[in-house]
Amino acid sequence: MPVPEAPVVPVPERSGGGLFGGKKRLEAENAQLREWVERLGGLDAMQITAATELLRAEQARLQVAIQDADRRLREIEAQIVQTEDVALLQEVGVYEYQHPLGDAVAYKAKLAEVKDKIKSMARAGQAVLGATNWTVNGSAAEGRRMVRDFSKLMLRAYNAEADNCVRTMRPYKLQSAIDRLSKAGEAIVKLGKTMHIHVSDDYHRLRVYELQLTAEYLAKVEEEKEQVRAQRERQREEEAARREFEREKARLRKEESHYRTALAKLLANGDTAGAEELKAKLEEIGAAVAVVEAREANIRAGYVYVISNIGAFGENVVKIGMTRRLEPEDRVRELGDASVPFKFDTHALIFSDDAVSLEGRLHDELRERRVNKVNPRREFFYATPAEVRDLLEKIAGQHLLEYRDVPEALEWRQSVHGAAPAV
Repeated sequence: MPVPEAPVVPVPERSGGGLFGGKKRLEAENAQLREWVERLGGLDAMQITAATELLRAEQARLQVAIQDADRRLREIEAQIVQTEDVALLQEVGVYEYQHPLGDAVAYKAKLAEVKDKIKSMARAGQAVLGATNWTVNGSAAEGRRMVRDFSKLMLRAYNAEADNCVRTMRPYKLQSAIDRLSKAGEAIVKLGKTMHIHVSDDYHRLRVYELQLTAEYLAKVEEEKEQVRAQRERQREEEAARREFEREKARLRKEESHYRTALAKLLANGDTAGAEELKAKLEEIGAAVAVVEAREANIRAGYVYVISNIGAFGENVVKIGMTRRLEPEDRVRELGDASVPFKFDTHALIFSDDAVSLEGRLHDELRERRVNKVNPRREFFYATPAEVRDLLEKIAGQHLLEYRDVPEALEWRQSVHGAAPAV
């Protein structure tokens, strides 16, 4: 019986779709080999030995082809720069400033200096360098002109990539942008190899520095915007508290005026017993006015609240904040008015003459449990109401005014169970 011919297995091609379709092609070749081996069942020992040698030779050839394909795939992957936002965002960490400056204005001024230096280097011919001994038809002048023209063309392509990186910059895209710009420089080196045209190291470093400053400028701008938003929120809260204090004092003063008028009438009528009762009431009103004025004067006094919103943030997430309002529930209602789909539930309320410090201590104790570890003004924490209650009792003593462990979350529970919408 003749030895069956070994299947012809083509080596993966070096261009086109051959590289990326190699896996399917190898699977097909393996299927051919298995079919060939099955046909060996009717061969004698010498024929099987010859067939085995053929198989070993084919296997060695395939192994070399696979190694060559893997090597070329790695080369191609090394030339790829990741630019997808989703992939870049998955890798982003807390942004760290490499060139920390005071504020966005300082970054903007530094960027202006860098841009001026970029223009100066380009005008002085220090951005792209090339051969100085190139000749065209024996003419050194023509050679210099050709090198100069090609250098300008290469610089224009490099600057277009750099400007695009600056224009589309986001802080989390910084490393990707630097990689893209470096690849552009490498491409210029390859294209200008015959005339030794390349982007100078100093110019490339300057443009990378521009990218870094741009990323930090954008991060600082967003940081300052967040600070402004937080400051405006504090001002709105302070203004609401001030109006509340004024309304309460006006109410108490009006009530005091009524009692004084009634007291004068009782004294005129000789009703001393009734007059004594009104005097006691006036003393209570005076004490209440003093308390409101003291609260108004002490900007650190107020309520620390612990609230949750299971429908918006899930279980075991609480918000710990502070308000100077006379009625702290007013602040809780405001937080649940528009920014979240359901109302907040109050778990704890505690009054303190130094509510600012109490809130700060609670935040410090739960620092590692912050939901937002970048922006400390976001006061949400992964904790149960019971855990916060235990902290409050340890830090603030027995001044807990109100505590509820299980959130009512009526709107959320009704929504989950398919309640009909209110008419």
